[in-house]
Amino acid sequence: MNFLVTNDDGIWAEGLLTLTKEIKKVGKVLVVAPDREQSATSHSLTLHRPLRINKIEADRYAVDGTPTDAVMVAFHGLLKRKKPDLLISGINQGPNLGDDVTYSGTVAAAIEGTILGIPSIAISHSGWEVGKFGPAARWIAKFARQLVNEKLPPGTFLNINFPKLKRGRFSGAEITKLGRRVYNDILVKKTDPRGKNYYWIGGEPTYIHERQSDFSAIHAGKISITPLKVDLTDYAALSYFQNWKLRI
Repeated sequence: MNFLVTNDDGIWAEGLLTLTKEIKKVGKVLVVAPDREQSATSHSLTLHRPLRINKIEADRYAVDGTPTDAVMVAFHGLLKRKKPDLLISGINQGPNLGDDVTYSGTVAAAIEGTILGIPSIAISHSGWEVGKFGPAARWIAKFARQLVNEKLPPGTFLNINFPKLKRGRFSGAEITKLGRRVYNDILVKKTDPRGKNYYWIGGEPTYIHERQSDFSAIHAGKISITPLKVDLTDYAALSYFQNWKLRI
């Protein structure tokens, strides 16, 4: 099996290194990732400057761009449009749950893979304990075999989040829906030594407990597996809007 591995935390991130080590036990791995942290870049492309690719070692490359750039470079350049069996983005430092998937560079890499017709998954970990990535990476290596054999539905990718370990193990795994996060955003205004204003976006978000949501699964100590689609069309609303009288 052939795997393409990327992330948004950068080529030297612990989550990426740990994941790659375990996936190499399953098949051949090509790692193409940003050369630095690209968190919250969402599904952005670099269009106004050239991209540079640095070969770290065999089958391991750093790109001075976003996670989406990394997937594009890998597919159109290094792989010469030959699709791998699975694209894995992660393991991200911190969760990507609910509405946060719209900001996530980790999720965006899986979106780009899906657009290119590559079966794709995004992996994130909500725990902050030392050495937390090992159990998640080993679980993903086993799950990857299952995914390659059973196939994902066309146009669908998976957003997988791992909880903080409890007693050295996960409490289970659950198929979930995206939860709802409540943003308590604040804008912090500061002044630099030259008298110019600058701003930090901050705040502590909370979430709404809902049955079968990704937040609730993580809170229960379970691995959350959320199927997502690139197609954002609201099909349930199509008939509603078709009754509108549009004027030109």
